Amino acid sequence: MSTLLVSISGFVAISFGGFAWALTGNVIDARTHAPIAGATVVASNESSLSDVNGDFALHSSSTRISARAPGYRRADAEASGNGPVTLALAPFRPKAVYLSAYGINSESLRRPALALARSTVINALVIDVKDDRGLSPYRSAAREAIGATSRAMVHLPDFKRFSARLAELRGTDLYLIGRIVVFKDDPLADAHPNWVVRDASGRPWRDREGLQWTDPFSHDVWRHNLDIAEEAARLGFDEIQFDYVRFPDASGLRFAQSNSRSNRTAAIVGFLSAARERLTPYNVFVSADIFGYVCWNLDDTSIGQEINTLGQSVDYISPMLYPSGFTWGLPGCVNPVADPAQIVRRSLAEAKQRTGLPGVRFRPWLQAFRDYAFDHREFGAQAIRAQVQAAEAADTDGWMLWNPRNRYDPAELPR
Repeated sequence: MSTLLVSISGFVAISFGGFAWALTGNVIDARTHAPIAGATVVASNESSLSDVNGDFALHSSSTRISARAPGYRRADAEASGNGPVTLALAPFRPKAVYLSAYGINSESLRRPALALARSTVINALVIDVKDDRGLSPYRSAAREAIGATSRAMVHLPDFKRFSARLAELRGTDLYLIGRIVVFKDDPLADAHPNWVVRDASGRPWRDREGLQWTDPFSHDVWRHNLDIAEEAARLGFDEIQFDYVRFPDASGLRFAQSNSRSNRTAAIVGFLSAARERLTPYNVFVSADIFGYVCWNLDDTSIGQEINTLGQSVDYISPMLYPSGFTWGLPGCVNPVADPAQIVRRSLAEAKQRTGLPGVRFRPWLQAFRDYAFDHREFGAQAIRAQVQAAEAADTDGWMLWNPRNRYDPAELPR
C-alpha cells in the first residue's frame, strides 16, 4: 500500500491507498511527556482513540482539536503549521462536593462550598442540572420545549446568566460535573403520560416519595435527556454525570418492552452509548452513577446495571459506596458504618477485578451525611477521611462527597 504525506494549510493529510487521514498527532502527559494510550481525540463530530504510542489520526479537515483521558484534564489545541498536533494533558483527580439545583443558586450554600477549594483538597463540584424531582438550576430550553417545567422556573437564571456563573467557577480552576437524574422524572411523566412506568393494573406507578418514573425503554425519554445533556455541555461543564440511569427497584411494573435482564441491560448501555455519541463534539467526560451493590452482584440487580457492561460507554463509573446503603452488609462485615473504609476498599477491589478496569476508571461517591440504616451516627472527620483514604489507595479518579443538605465542614475534610 502506498503512503503519501501532503501538507494542507495547517494540517497534515496522510493518504493510505487513496483514503485521506486529514489530521494527525499525539497525546502526551503534560508532566512527564510520556505518551497517553486510549485518549479520546475529537475534531468536529469525529473521534478516535490514541494508540500505545499516543498517536492518533482523524479523517477531519477541522483545525480545532481536543482530547481527554481518564485521570487528566481535557485539553484543546489549534492545528497549525505543517506538522502533527501535540496535545498535552495535565494529570488531575477530582475531589468534589455536591451542590443541588437550589444550592448552586444560594449564596449561603455556594460560598462555603467554594471556600473549601481554598482551605481543603476540594477541587471540583458536582452540580445538579436535573435533580431527583426534575428541577433544574436555570431556565432550561430543553425542559420548556417538552412541557416539563414548574412554576419555580420563572425565578431561575436564564441560560446565559447560569453559563456566566459556571464560567466564574471555572475561573477558579474548579472542575465542574453536571449531574442529570435520568429516568426518575415526575414533571416529564406529568407532561407525557404515555412515557411513564406503570403498575400491574396499568396506572402510573409512584415510588416511595410519590414520584413518577419514565420508561427506560422509551427513545423519546432518551432524546429528551440527551437534549439536556447537550445543553449542559454547552453551559461549560467538564463532565456529564448520569444518575438514576436505571430501572426502578420495584416488582410487578409494566414497561414498553419485556422486563427481562437482557432487555434492561441493553436499554441502559444503549442510552449511555447514545449519550457518548451525542456529546462527542463537546469532548466532555461521561460518567454514570451505580448502586454500591452493583460492584458485587453477578446479575443486573434487577435494575439494568451490570458493571461488566458499562466500561465501553462511559469514561468513569461512580459507585455509590455509602456504608448506610449496604443494609445487608458484606461477607464478614455486618455493621458497615462501623468500618466505612472496608466498604470502600473491598467494593472498589471487587469492581476492578470484575471489570478488568484500572482504578482511574472509577470515581466513587462517599458518605458525608448522618447514617439512616444502622445506629444513626454522624459521619464526621474520621469516617470521611477513612473513606477518602480507601478510595485513594485504590488509585481512583478522585472521589465525591454526598450531603443532600450541601453543608460541608472544612475541619472534617482532608487538607
